Amino acid sequence: MGYAIKKSDLDMLRAEGMSEADITHSAKVAEKALEIADRISTNGIDQELVGRGALFHDLGKTRTHEMEHGKVGAELGRRIGLPGEITAIMEKHIRGGMTESEARELGLPVKDYTLRRLEERIVIYADRLVDIIHDGVVTIRSEAEAEERFEEILRTYTKYGKNETTLNRYFGYHREIQGLMKRREGETP
Repeated sequence: MGYAIKKSDLDMLRAEGMSEADITHSAKVAEKALEIADRISTNGIDQELVGRGALFHDLGKTRTHEMEHGKVGAELGRRIGLPGEITAIMEKHIRGGMTESEARELGLPVKDYTLRRLEERIVIYADRLVDIIHDGVVTIRSEAEAEERFEEILRTYTKYGKNETTLNRYFGYHREIQGLMKRREGETP
């Protein structure tokens, strides 16, 4: 991998008051996101953006665990000097990147939260996988099984799929990222 989680970033999360449970989750998401990015390619993907975006994605949970934690986290991130690409991930990760109409329905600032960069989609996909792997809601034998059963699990457990729109968005990320990983695995040296 081209990027590793930095102690200074973990210290920054602690300084902002993030709980150890939320730090553990965020670190697992960062590790999974970096693993996925590495399985796709070491060229062309901004590994630091993937790692730091994943690590900081839930910074807003230092203030609230409600829907607006993405917006709150992005505001905190800007205040502590995080780059705009990272605060964008923090703000847009709710429901995997919403449209303006979805934001309006959820009472969030009305804007387009669509995930345009592959790095953003990797973080959101890793976040969902980490939830499946570590929540204890679904019995799985391996991380690979979580990837293999991803769509079935999201269809079966509303907690992960949320609603039809969000579910389809997550399916799209899953298919895109799995396709990129399979292509890489099929390459010849």
